[in-house]
Amino acid sequence: MVGVESMGAAARWWYALKPASWPKVFVPALLGQAVGAASAGRLSGPALAWGVLWTAADIAFIVLLNDWGDREVDALKRRMFPRGCSPKTIPDGILSARAVLGAGLGAGGVALVLAAVGGVGLGRPLLLPLAALCLALFAAYTLPPLRLNYRGGGELLEMVGVGGVLPALHVYAQCGSWAPARFMELLPGLLALSLASALASGLSDEESDRAGGKRTFTTGWGNTWVRRASEVLVGLGALLWSVRLGVGVLAVPVVLFFGARMVRQSPAAVTNAFGAQSAYKLELHRAIWWSTLTLSAGVLAASWGVGR
Repeated sequence: MVGVESMGAAARWWYALKPASWPKVFVPALLGQAVGAASAGRLSGPALAWGVLWTAADIAFIVLLNDWGDREVDALKRRMFPRGCSPKTIPDGILSARAVLGAGLGAGGVALVLAAVGGVGLGRPLLLPLAALCLALFAAYTLPPLRLNYRGGGELLEMVGVGGVLPALHVYAQCGSWAPARFMELLPGLLALSLASALASGLSDEESDRAGGKRTFTTGWGNTWVRRASEVLVGLGALLWSVRLGVGVLAVPVVLFFGARMVRQSPAAVTNAFGAQSAYKLELHRAIWWSTLTLSAGVLAASWGVGR
């Protein structure tokens, strides 16, 4: 494709790592760090630094191996919609399949080493098992032999991983408990929002996924159903946070503001309307990411205020 040939090595890897998608993992990780610090009564700098490094390795593992696992369906989408989607890392020759696989596996290895070292250095013996569980959930999502994102259930697995296990890992890194009361209070709302994001992620791949034999909620139930379900889940997430949390109610207006913008984008985000779908998902992501950041700040502020 135009422009790919002129990309240098650094630009190719930067593109393959998809920095625009990083908040999907960094934001729940930050929330876990905030809840853990609030539960411990202090913010651990080493645990925060460990969390940043581990999350960076985890993101590289997820993004690169997801591209490797989806390379055939991505190539099919390119053939079906030659001008309808952004360049695909492997099908469009930005990087080779071998390089992407090797780097993804290497990033997973780095994440496990960091978890082992962090478990000893931070005095958190469960860091390695929890980190391994995070990586295993993604492997079950997109890699052989399970490949649940191809056989059905990938969205539910993403909800559990991104909305549950990932933040629990960071909670544990900060306070030594993976399920303190503060975390369990906000978990239902976080799971609802994570599922909304997971469902909507399949909208832009509906026809290519169906043609490639991939079983997702979008290929099974259709574009309209998935949009409606995502919108209901955003509202449910706001409701659960408003009912269960005190200062967390500050995050609810943020969810509702961007959720309303998402709903206004919804009528145009029909099958194969890729630009409108991108606008729709942008508002969805803003609803989740900005409200979760607001919640993180609120949890910390409330804890430190009580401690004074």
